[in-house]
Amino acid sequence: MKLSRSLIGSLLGLSVLVASPLRAQQQSPADIYGPLFSAVQTGRIFPDGKTFVDAVPKRAPDAILAEYRRAAPTTPEALRAFVLQNFVVPGVNDREAADLRRHIRTLWPTLVRQPEPVPAGSSALPMQAPYVVPGGRFREIYYWDSYFTMLGLTVDGQQPLVESMLADFTDTIERYGHIPNGMRTYYLGRSQPPFFALMLDLSKDADPALAARRLAALKREHGYWMQGAACLDASGACARVVRMPDGTLLNRYWDDRPLPRDESYAEDVATAKEDPSRPAETLYRHLRAGAESGWDYSSRWLADPRRLASIRTTDIVPVDLNSLMLILEQSIARRCAAAGDQGCAVQFRDLATRRRAALDRYFWVAKEGRYADWDRVARAATPRPSAAMLYPLFAGAASPSQAAAVATTVRRTLLATGGLRTTPLRTGQQWDSPNGWAPLQWIAIAGLERSGQPELAREIARRWIDTVATAYAETGKMLEKYDVEERKPGGGGEYPTQDGFGWTNGVASAILERYPDIGAPVRTR
Repeated sequence: MKLSRSLIGSLLGLSVLVASPLRAQQQSPADIYGPLFSAVQTGRIFPDGKTFVDAVPKRAPDAILAEYRRAAPTTPEALRAFVLQNFVVPGVNDREAADLRRHIRTLWPTLVRQPEPVPAGSSALPMQAPYVVPGGRFREIYYWDSYFTMLGLTVDGQQPLVESMLADFTDTIERYGHIPNGMRTYYLGRSQPPFFALMLDLSKDADPALAARRLAALKREHGYWMQGAACLDASGACARVVRMPDGTLLNRYWDDRPLPRDESYAEDVATAKEDPSRPAETLYRHLRAGAESGWDYSSRWLADPRRLASIRTTDIVPVDLNSLMLILEQSIARRCAAAGDQGCAVQFRDLATRRRAALDRYFWVAKEGRYADWDRVARAATPRPSAAMLYPLFAGAASPSQAAAVATTVRRTLLATGGLRTTPLRTGQQWDSPNGWAPLQWIAIAGLERSGQPELAREIARRWIDTVATAYAETGKMLEKYDVEERKPGGGGEYPTQDGFGWTNGVASAILERYPDIGAPVRTR
C-alpha cells in the first residue's frame, strides 16, 4: 500500500514529537549537568566515579545548574558541600537521621566479645564474662569508655551485657586492686577516670551477696587512688595523692611506670628527645599520666599548648578526677549505710564533705564563672577553660549560682555549632578544639540538667545529635570523635579517627532516650 506524502510527513512529525522527550529522558549525567559534572568527576570529589552518576537530584536539574553557576564553588570542599546540598548521593548522604537509633542497636552485637583463654605471651588480660569493646583499634574493654557505653546498653535493652561487664570490672579490681586503662598488661601501671561507682548505679541486680562484693571493690578502688597518702614527702605529692595547702588530700593522674608507653613507644621516645632539659623518665611519667586522664592529649596538660614535649600532667590537680572521687566517696558512704556499717558510712561522708569543700576552695574561679584545674606548682587555678569545668555540676557539687555562671561561660567559650568543644584552643591535640567527644557531651548534659540549667543541656544534646546524625548520614559510621565546628569527623592525636564506636553509640542512645523529639532529619553541610 502506498502512503501519501502528506501522511508520511504527518507520521514523521509525530515521531519527532515522541522521540524528543524520550531523548531528554535518556540524557546521561554528563549531558544534563555539563560543567558541574566535569568539575565533580575531574576533581575526584568522590573516590569512585560511579558515585556521582548514580546520585538523585533533590530538585530540577536546571535549577541546580543555575545555582552552581551563581555559587561557583572553587575548592573541592565547597564543591562537595554543593553536591551534598543538591543531590542524594548513594553511600554518602542517603541515610535518614531516623535510622540512627536503629543503627546503634544493630551495632551492639558487633562490638561484643566473649571471654577466651589468654595464650602465653599475649598482652591480653583474662576476662570472665562477655563485654563490649569501643571498636576500631581498641580491641579490648576500656575503663571509662565503658560507663558511657553502658548508658546506651541500658536504654537499648541490653541489661545482661551491663551486668556481665560489671562482673568483669569487679573481678578485675579483686585481681589487680584497680581497673586498668584497658585490659592489657601494658595498661596495668595506670587506671582511668573512676566511673565504677556510677556504673554500679546502672545495675538491676539487687542480690545482697553481690552488693557486699561490689562495695568491697569500691573501697579497694578508693584505696588504690589514695595509697599515695602513705608516702607524702616535702613535695606534698606521692603517686596519685596531693596534699593541698590546707592539708586536704586530693588526687592527680599518675602512672606507676616511668617508661615510654608500650603502645606508643616510638612516639614517646621522639617526644622526650624534643625536651632534653629534663630527664626522659619525668616526661614519660607525664605522658602516661595524661593517658590515665583519658584526655591524651590536651592543652590542659601542656605548659606550651603548641608543644606536647611541654607536658606536665602530674603537676596538675584535675577538677574532673576530684569530682569523680567525690562521687566515689558518696557512693561508698551510701552503700555502707545500706549495709548497716555506720562507721564506714560516717568515715566516707566525712571524706566527701572535705572534698566538696576543696572543690569550692581550690577549683572555683568566681571572677571567670568557671571551675578550673589547680596547678600545684604555681599554687593557683589554671588559666585555660575546658569542658572539665562541668564535672562539679555532674557531681552535684555546684550551687545554683555557680551552675548559672558555668552555663554562661560554656555558652561563651565552649558551645559550637555541633556541640560542646573540649577546649577553646586549636593545638592539633585531639582533646582540644575543634573536637567534641561523646563522654563530655553527656557530662555536660547530665550536669546542667542536675544543676538547674535544662535549656543549655537540651541545646548541647540537640547540636551533638545533629553532628552525629550528619556524619552517620554521610559515612554510615559512628565515630570516636567529631569536629563540632564543621559537624564532621574529628582529627588530631596519635592515630586516625576510629569508628565503632562504643561511647558514641551509648551517649547517642541515652540522649535520644532522654530527648526523643530531637532526632529531627539531619541537615547536610
